[in-house]
Amino acid sequence: MQISDTHFGTERPAVVEALVRLVHEQAPEVIVVSGDITQRATRKQFDAARVFFERLGSIPMLIIPGNHDIPLFNIVARLFAPFRNYQRVCGTDLEPVFSSARWLIVCVNTTRAYRHKDGEVSSAQMKRVAELLQTAAPEQLRIVVVHQPVAVINDRDRDNLLHGRNAAVRCWAAAGADIVMGGHIHVPYVLPLHESHHHLPGRLWAVQAGTAVSKRVRQEAANSVNLIRYSDSQQPRHCVLERWDCTVPEIGFQCFNTHTLICGMMNDRV
Repeated sequence: MQISDTHFGTERPAVVEALVRLVHEQAPEVIVVSGDITQRATRKQFDAARVFFERLGSIPMLIIPGNHDIPLFNIVARLFAPFRNYQRVCGTDLEPVFSSARWLIVCVNTTRAYRHKDGEVSSAQMKRVAELLQTAAPEQLRIVVVHQPVAVINDRDRDNLLHGRNAAVRCWAAAGADIVMGGHIHVPYVLPLHESHHHLPGRLWAVQAGTAVSKRVRQEAANSVNLIRYSDSQQPRHCVLERWDCTVPEIGFQCFNTHTLICGMMNDRV
């Protein structure tokens, strides 16, 4: 399950309850939280996030920071200890990795203290991710997690694109990535990067999540999360991506739509 942009401090309590119910009902093997855990990176907001995470049970969680997870107004803390409150709750590893029989998930910290909201991926980060991807077993679904998007569907969101994205997409596609997950703009969608980036050796999908529980929803999207279903016995490798929306908290999250994502090299038989 992909949860993104919870923005604790602006959360809708009824939607939080609905999401806790969904997690326990679906019991995902692993949860990815793709940034912006809090609204203003305060101790109180991270404590609220901690309570939420603890309510999800013992499911492994991979969490990365977003631009809202470092102080904005406390300049000294932003420059010298930007992740102090984040690491107290979310752990000291800013780029966790999860590997199992079916999954290889590699996280990238794209948040920078010297940028207001923009994200960036460095050449060293691209190389690290590529080296990890190259260790994947043939049956593993390979996911890279960033905060800012590598592709957008609306021109108004172009200013939010990840710096270094084009080189990263080429590098990670060559290393065998299947999906690049992101958040940041609170709009859920799926895009085939292999159609917009010429000469990629394999199929690579951009999977964006909406805001999971915050009242900071966009006009075109309700609170939502993503759920990926994958069986390592499927040939060619493919997964089903489900978008779950919460429009009426009392009813809870409902499956809004599904996409089948074919993975692997372009010359694989489909």
